[in-house]
Amino acid sequence: MSKRIDKIVFATGNKNKVREISEILEGFEIPVQSMKDAGVEVDIIEDGKTFEENSLIKARSVWNVTGGLVLADDSGLEVDALNKEPGIYSARYMGEDTSYHIKNANIIERLEGVSDDKRTARFVCAVAAVFPDGSEKVVRGVMEGRIGYEEKGENGFGYDPIFILPKYEKTTAELKPEEKNAESHRGKALRAIRKEIEDYENTSCQ
Repeated sequence: MSKRIDKIVFATGNKNKVREISEILEGFEIPVQSMKDAGVEVDIIEDGKTFEENSLIKARSVWNVTGGLVLADDSGLEVDALNKEPGIYSARYMGEDTSYHIKNANIIERLEGVSDDKRTARFVCAVAAVFPDGSEKVVRGVMEGRIGYEEKGENGFGYDPIFILPKYEKTTAELKPEEKNAESHRGKALRAIRKEIEDYENTSCQ
């Protein structure tokens, strides 16, 4: 019989992401730690060609140090009129240290003159899990929407202020956290991986 999982190390140092993950996994009995919380320092080279590949690279890198259960995500924005840019380079788009206000302004400028029906976009999130026995699972969540004409909203982070969710006709930065989490790419992917964790525990602890 395997020992029950007592914590999850999430391969990120992004405080906003950790907060959002904790909100989505609220009620889950296994506590979530960031790499910093877990005392993990490791250089991760994200050289995958897909969100799934990059999430696995991150999860494996941290699992090699910590063992146990490690989760990692790779997420980004795909804008159809821009050939699905920035895609897997969303965090590094225009340079890692470039503010999202500048990134968002650039995307809006590049879409000047593009009509609503051609401004389709989506947030994609792949979440990878490496389990204590080294087995792996990867899931994907997607949130479809379109790019607005200006930044709106104070909630959220990253590209949220320019991403309009048709269900609400608001940007994801204008939504309440619970509204966003119910619809978001990360919420869908984390709920799917949560089920994988529960299935793993049920199988390994029998």
